[in-house]
Amino acid sequence: MSDTNVKEAVRERYGEAARRVSEGRSCCGGNAALEGSEPITSNLYDVSEKGMLPEAAVLASLGCGNPTALAQLAPGEIVLDLGSGGGIDVLLSARRVGPTGKAYGLDMTDDMLALARENQKQAGVENVEFLKGEIEAIPLPDNSVDVIISNCVINLSGDKDRVLREAFRVLKPGGRFAVSDIVTRGEIPDDIRKNVLAWAGCIAGALEEGEYAAKLAAAGFEAIGIEPTRLYRGEDAREFLSGKGIDVDAIAGQLDGKLMSAFVRAVKPKKSCCCA
Repeated sequence: MSDTNVKEAVRERYGEAARRVSEGRSCCGGNAALEGSEPITSNLYDVSEKGMLPEAAVLASLGCGNPTALAQLAPGEIVLDLGSGGGIDVLLSARRVGPTGKAYGLDMTDDMLALARENQKQAGVENVEFLKGEIEAIPLPDNSVDVIISNCVINLSGDKDRVLREAFRVLKPGGRFAVSDIVTRGEIPDDIRKNVLAWAGCIAGALEEGEYAAKLAAAGFEAIGIEPTRLYRGEDAREFLSGKGIDVDAIAGQLDGKLMSAFVRAVKPKKSCCCA
């Protein structure tokens, strides 16, 4: 499966999700653009967080965690959300860092960017900027952000090593990598790894937890940690793989306990002789 095929599948699926939300329909559930994502995307934000945001930002949430709650953002910090979608995590981050801080959102999908900017306008949040670009080539200078967050997006990249090197580059010395992602434990059937539609739903591209840690270390990060936040069972797999051309009955048991949402932490050393 080529990186181009993966990228186009992701762009098409998430663009459709944004259009559904713009039309007043949920991106998830029975008529979802990303059918079967509900076991992963449900119940990630509490009522108080949802209450601060436009409904469209909540409806467009396609993540697997709540990185803004886990990243411990401080007033005045500069935050970058890789794959910001409808902007829910950017808007929440902007409130946490306050008027002296700033939150960037980076997305490659025009429809999602338009939706995110409309959500920003409705939320009345000024310390936010949405950028068009790819997470493999972040359009920001070296050493320019304090914290990188992301919500089930790094798995959508066909070149995760490049993504992590870019994240390392734009973080300031001492900066924090704090993302939610899908991570695996043990072997995943080839049928899933090779399926483009499953990739677009964050599943096929999931890294094994040890491999994820090794890639972070190779990019230059230290203090690496992977904390499970939700473990998926065989029945969950049946839901989020339904309709993707996979014999779900044959593999659901093989996936039991092997997929999890996780909070992935790492730190860029305060003193670095070079940029990875």
